[in-house]
Order: sequence, then structure tokens, then C-alpha cells
Amino acid sequence: MTEQFKPVDPLVSPRFSGIKTFMRLPHVTTVHNVDFAIIGIPSDAGASFRTGQRAGAAAIRHVSALLRHHNPILGISPFDYINGIDYGDLPVIPGYIEETNDKIEESLHPILDAGVIPISLGGDHGITLPELRAVSQKYGPVALLHFDSHSDTEDQYFGKPHNHGTPFRRAVEENLILPKKSIQLGLRGSIYSPDHLLTPKQLGFEILTAEEMHEMTISQIIDTIRTQIGETRVFLTFDIDFVDPAYAPGTGTPEVGGFTSRDTLKIIRGLKDLQFIGFDLVEVLPAYDPTQITALLAANIIYEFISIIAAKKRTPA
Repeated sequence: MTEQFKPVDPLVSPRFSGIKTFMRLPHVTTVHNVDFAIIGIPSDAGASFRTGQRAGAAAIRHVSALLRHHNPILGISPFDYINGIDYGDLPVIPGYIEETNDKIEESLHPILDAGVIPISLGGDHGITLPELRAVSQKYGPVALLHFDSHSDTEDQYFGKPHNHGTPFRRAVEENLILPKKSIQLGLRGSIYSPDHLLTPKQLGFEILTAEEMHEMTISQIIDTIRTQIGETRVFLTFDIDFVDPAYAPGTGTPEVGGFTSRDTLKIIRGLKDLQFIGFDLVEVLPAYDPTQITALLAANIIYEFISIIAAKKRTPA
């Protein structure tokens, strides 16, 4: 019989017990008969202000024990349709972002080559560049669906090409993504210069600022995303600072004027028909999250990612 990988039943084993993997999934590194893998990437070598995002994956895993097996909004019990594991953490070299990037990319190849969908837990947003390098080796350039209060398209930081504010300029330069099929959502806050928001547009991205989104309905936002991406394979990267710091205070560069937890989840659920080949969630910083509400929201967003994978397998295109 084919082995099934699913969470521990909280009605059999209390949620406060056991090793804290995501949703208490089995911690294994096999890629056989697996649909998705939760992957920790505990690197904050690219952080420019607050640091400590290296502890984000552990915090998300810890609080994810609260999640249950059925998603009532999408009407699916994900593990009736898919197998998932917690692959553990990828190797990093603290303080050395370029060397860490090489290790992340190398470690993701066997996962992607097996057709497993990675769901990575950051870490700062610098980790997405090596993820996209690995993804492009498997699929070629893909669309980028980017939730964030910042565009992360700076050219350099103190003369250096890599930090958490530069990954998507590098991704365009390296032909890892398709800017004309990509979209950045939620950009807001004070900026370095009057032409700062022109940079992602000049690189080819569609953008929706937070102010523009606040004037739209959720359905209009979802339709805009679907129209932009279409049937293109897409990687979703979610910076938790997309959400207003009233709902997600535990992050490195918070920006006021963001989105509620409820609206965030509604937008993500509305994207279930896109052709996702990978996800990440970044910038959770537990030191600024004393009540764990940021980590809890992050865990619920990841649960929606898992539910989307299951819904796609239940009703294939």
C-alpha cells in the first residue's frame, strides 16, 4: 500500500504534544509520493532593519498545531486528496547571503525535480531569489505573484547587490520570471524618491498599490490577478508585511495602511484556479510577535496554499 503523509489527528493526540512540524505533518525528506513539502529557510542575512526572521519558520510551525483538517470555505479536506510532509530546514550560512543562496538553490533541485510543490517558510525576502533560480531550472521563467508592501526591486543596498530589497530586480535580470505576466500587490508607505514606484513598472511588472486596492472590491482584485497571470505557471511569494501591522506586527519593516487578515485570506482563496508551482511566506519576526498573531496568520495563509493544491488535484484542469 502506498504510504500516506498527513497530519496527526488532534482528536487522537493533543495539539500541545509532539515535535512541532507544520500541522504536525511527518518530518521526512523523501520526495516519493509527495504532493507538497513544507520547507524552512531560516536565513535573515538579507534583512536591512530588524533582524530575527531566521526564527520565523519555527514560530509558524509551533502555532500551526491549531489548524484542523477541513477547510470549510473552500469546502475541502486537503489530506483526502494530497500527501504532504515537513521536509525540515534547508542549510544556511549565517551572515553570508550569497553562499546561503547557493545552498538554498542546490537543496531545492531534488524536490522540484520530483514534481513536489515547495511551500517555503522564511526567513527574509532575500530567500526568494534562490528559490526562483531553482524553479527556473525546472520550469523556465514563471509568473510572479507578489504580495508585499515593498516592491523589492532596488538595484543595490550600500553598494551590494543582494539583500531583501533587491531579489526581484535580480530575478528579472537573470530571466527567472516573466514580468509581463507578473503582478505586485499592496505597495505602500513612504519611499526613497518620487520615481521609486516607477522602478517595478520599468522592469515590466503590473502593480496595484495599497491605495488602489482599497478602492476595489475583493472580486475586482482577484479578477485583475487572474487576468494578468492567465494560464502561466506562477510562483506566489507572500511577505507578511502585506498585512497591516495591526494584524501582523511581527515583521521586519512594517508599513501602516495595509490589509486585514480576513481580506487577505479571501484574496488568496480566490486564486485557487491558477497554475501554482511553488509558494513562500517570508518576513515573520517572532521577537515582535508576543501574542503569536503574526505567526498564526502566516500558518493560516500556508493552510490556504495547501488547500489550493488539494482543490487543484480534486478538480484537475
